[in-house]
Amino acid sequence: MNTVEPIRDMGTVLDIADYLKLRKTRDYVMFMFGVYSGLRISDILMFRVRDVRNKDFISIREKKTGNEKKFPINKDLKEILNTYIAPKKDFEYLFKTPNQPNKPITRQQAYNILSNAANQFGIEAVGTHTLRKTFGYHMYKQTNDAALLMDIFGHSDINYTLRYIGINQDCKNKAYNGLSFKR
Repeated sequence: MNTVEPIRDMGTVLDIADYLKLRKTRDYVMFMFGVYSGLRISDILMFRVRDVRNKDFISIREKKTGNEKKFPINKDLKEILNTYIAPKKDFEYLFKTPNQPNKPITRQQAYNILSNAANQFGIEAVGTHTLRKTFGYHMYKQTNDAALLMDIFGHSDINYTLRYIGINQDCKNKAYNGLSFKR
């Protein structure tokens, strides 16, 4: 399994969002849900309209860990979700497949959507986990609070969190690029 990276450049995050929005609203909302929530794609795909309609907080039991989480819906994400779910019924999956009545898209379909969008912008190390890592990377850049991210992600080691979101690699690259033996 290849390692995926966060999308470090904010302009590229916005470009991918715009690209997806033009292609299919569902895919755009899934992308934005991922980068605003930091949840795993397996959890994102299980949400129904009722889970977010008229809600200020999202409550979830993570599929992978079994841990319960509750966190606020960011105001920008709330606006995106409200527009998207307005015509939908409460029982519908947020990210349903058009081929079957009320079934969510698969993890593979989500991967294909993200991979195809990333390819449009020359990004190769992308997968569904890129959304979670992008959330973490930009949250860290905005807050400089690795301990907070460690808690959000449920990690037990802050060094793992920094490596996970690509901060350690950024620091290594900066150190290597800044090294000079010139006078």
